[in-house]
Amino acid sequence: MTGRRIVSIWLPQFPIERWTRVIERQGNAPPDDIPLVLARDGQHGPVVHAANRAARLAGIMAGSRVVDMRALCPDLQVAYADQAGDRAALDRLVLWARRWCPWNVRDGDDGLILDTTGSDHLLGGEAAMLVEMETQLSLLGLTSRLAVAPTWGAAWALARHGPVRAICGAEDMVVKLGALPVTGLRLDPATVLLLRRLGLKTIGAVMDVPRLSLTRRFAKAALPTNPLLRLDQALGKLAEPVSSVDPAPRLIVQSRLAEPIFDPTPYLPALCADLCDQLQQAGQGCRRLHLTIYRTDGDISHLSVAMSALSRDPVHLNGLFRDKLDRINPGYGFDLIALEAADLGAVKTVQSNLDGGSDDDLELAHLLDRLAARFGDRAVTRPVLRASHIPERAEMRLPVLADAPALMPVPASERPIRLLDQPEEVRVLYAVPEGPPAQFVWRRQTHRVTRYAGPERIAPEWWRDRPGTRLRDYFKVEDQIGRRLWLYREGLHSDGRGGDPRWFVHGMFA
Repeated sequence: MTGRRIVSIWLPQFPIERWTRVIERQGNAPPDDIPLVLARDGQHGPVVHAANRAARLAGIMAGSRVVDMRALCPDLQVAYADQAGDRAALDRLVLWARRWCPWNVRDGDDGLILDTTGSDHLLGGEAAMLVEMETQLSLLGLTSRLAVAPTWGAAWALARHGPVRAICGAEDMVVKLGALPVTGLRLDPATVLLLRRLGLKTIGAVMDVPRLSLTRRFAKAALPTNPLLRLDQALGKLAEPVSSVDPAPRLIVQSRLAEPIFDPTPYLPALCADLCDQLQQAGQGCRRLHLTIYRTDGDISHLSVAMSALSRDPVHLNGLFRDKLDRINPGYGFDLIALEAADLGAVKTVQSNLDGGSDDDLELAHLLDRLAARFGDRAVTRPVLRASHIPERAEMRLPVLADAPALMPVPASERPIRLLDQPEEVRVLYAVPEGPPAQFVWRRQTHRVTRYAGPERIAPEWWRDRPGTRLRDYFKVEDQIGRRLWLYREGLHSDGRGGDPRWFVHGMFA
């Protein structure tokens, strides 16, 4: 045993209870005393998928044919089950259950599995934790049975066949499982029927059978039809990890509310302060925050903000949510708020300036974060270098909150402070041999070159450019009024790739 504690939550009436909630919201729910079932397609016609309390009292059981149940109960009302909607609702319930622990998964179509190892002390122990879980689920209108044990299989069996809110330790697991029926081993109906015909009606009876006999009989059987493997899982001899839908948060703080509220704004400053204290103690900062609102109707709402640099400033982090909280749908209110830090990284503690001022780089990062939070992640961009010697390809713009790519070498030659998106062709009036034009017309103005430097030859990228692409000779020129331009000639007279060379303005120097 590894000291793990697994909670199994069985929701035996989840389909019918979810269907009833949906119908009640639409305002046309049937009376409770009318027998009603949800049907699904079967091999010989519709079969009962779930039944309400009145139908169960009338003797209607899940899996029976609807036509046979109508003969038993002529007043039976039938509606079709939404199995895909039930699975989606159960997946949302998995995320909602993260209020108790970070590792949760869906268990079939009628249950949840929670790895509560190390989490029960936050709720006053395992007994109080199970009561809290059952209470919260009942507020959602869901009937539940719960159990906690060292393994998934043991918790599953106790939740369905054991006492109410069963708590099982590693030392008494064999005794408590032994008294349960063999259906607690999560076997398919055919295997359960076979074991019962062999006289093995309890898990204890299966334990008493020599292991070699079970191995010979079920050596090639798959997991759902192999009682030996299922028994090993229940007793902890065979690993069965709880693989959550997403990684557990590394740093998270929560605020549990005494009654449902609709606005989390008053609670955010304290949550940010507590989270930044944890970051400070860990010597880390975060680049992303996730705010999760756990609603009382069983749903959750998410809101995320990002930073351009690692931060653990509570005032700054709280300010990033200022214009976004109105996007949260509170539903019927929420009673739990969680704030999680993601994209963590080490932050070195730097001594402040002697004059009490702050770091200019930090102020710039805070400004970029506020602009991105106000106008959107893609509205604020920054230039980054790319591996290309073609000027218009050597730079690209990324959202300021995106991860920076690996640093590229800066070109050795001087580049203009402003580069035109598209080079603009000029009309040459007089050209200097092997040099730039003596005069040219650009943007309806005549420019006379007074001095120049160059050329700098840039060849095409043969692995990207089309065949026949001509090389460029770049010149830095200054006209009669002191304007400095970046001019290039496309092609040569003797290159055999077209007619006369063409001239273009590609940028301006300061």
